[in-house]
Amino acid sequence: MKISLAFKAICFLIIFPAFLFSQESVVKPSKTPYYSFKNGLGFATPDSSYSLNLRFRIQNRALFNTVSDEDLSPASFEARVRRCRLSFAGHVVNPKLTYYLQLSFSRGDMDWSVVDVTSQNTSPNVVRDAMIFYKPIQQLQIGFGQGKLPGNRQRINSSGALQFYDRSIVNANFTPDRDFGLFANYTAHLTKNFLIIPKVAFTSGEGRNSSGSNAGIAYTGRLEILPLGAFTDGGDYFEGDVFREEKPKISLAGGYQLNDLAVRTGGQLGKDLYGTKSFNVYMADFLFKYRGIALTAEYIRRDTDGSPVVHGTDGKSRTIVTGDGINTQLSYCFKSQWEIAARHSLVSPHHDVLSSVKENEQYGLGVTKYLNKHKVKVQANVFYNRERDLLANKDLNKYFFAVFQVELGI
Repeated sequence: MKISLAFKAICFLIIFPAFLFSQESVVKPSKTPYYSFKNGLGFATPDSSYSLNLRFRIQNRALFNTVSDEDLSPASFEARVRRCRLSFAGHVVNPKLTYYLQLSFSRGDMDWSVVDVTSQNTSPNVVRDAMIFYKPIQQLQIGFGQGKLPGNRQRINSSGALQFYDRSIVNANFTPDRDFGLFANYTAHLTKNFLIIPKVAFTSGEGRNSSGSNAGIAYTGRLEILPLGAFTDGGDYFEGDVFREEKPKISLAGGYQLNDLAVRTGGQLGKDLYGTKSFNVYMADFLFKYRGIALTAEYIRRDTDGSPVVHGTDGKSRTIVTGDGINTQLSYCFKSQWEIAARHSLVSPHHDVLSSVKENEQYGLGVTKYLNKHKVKVQANVFYNRERDLLANKDLNKYFFAVFQVELGI
């Protein structure tokens, strides 16, 4: 009997501490951060007080232009890292308080070009986006900082989510681009599958990384209507139907910007004007996707209050490109993730700038192999470019160009 009691006591002394330890290990919170690898490299603290998601992407491009549409010998080559980006996103303190930071490192990604020489910013434009967001409710997001304006569709689509080597000439001439200020968007479900998304921004008007601002403000608004429900995985914000929508999806959108007292030829982009000028940008676009088919079209118009030509005190002048632009793209993505695409773009200047701005038209064909959706892809494009002097009613420059581009990111 004594041996039995002693044996039980020994077992109790051995097992009970182990039981307590095991219970403590279950209750005690882990000090190891959480990791995620779905979209980039994600880190989060065990108490969810903050998180960080790290992503990068690069675009390596080779391009050549022919002498003319008859002489196909090379006139020039372009071989460079077109884009090299590093981005950070996450939340701090509360999941409702989030941030987004994007940096650019290649020369072609810093607005270091002749068309963008401006006194508004004389330093390299490394910072592309620096936004702080707050979501008081699920449907509403408020942002403060530097980011993309709610402008035309090609602009709000990431440059890493394009089905051609770059955005169109319509976007290049008329896009509002990025700016610093206050942003807001709201998602409303009118029915289960009918969404409207209004977006607004009140910004400085001088563009990203501006060293100063005048009394003028840029007012930008956009309304998106999705009558057939949301696209798969945000598919209305990338080109091509890589997810092959099982049901038809449509997005209709319209937008407007008033840039009051603008100081650059493109508002947020371009060279310095020799004074201030207010101008308007009108935007409308359409998107359809279904079982690999993707059709998108957008229209942009810019006009000014008064003459688009601004004269300086020394007799020099700068011209704001006023006119109309139409861009249309049609594509089909096979189940194998090979895609064929076609594009037509036309920029028609208004009558009062015809002496300095030419009509520009492009036709393009593209083949893309998606290795990991838009994150990793190989692209080959061929374009025909035509410039025409509408005053003289004659073509000035007609040529082809071909592009090979590889995009890789996480």
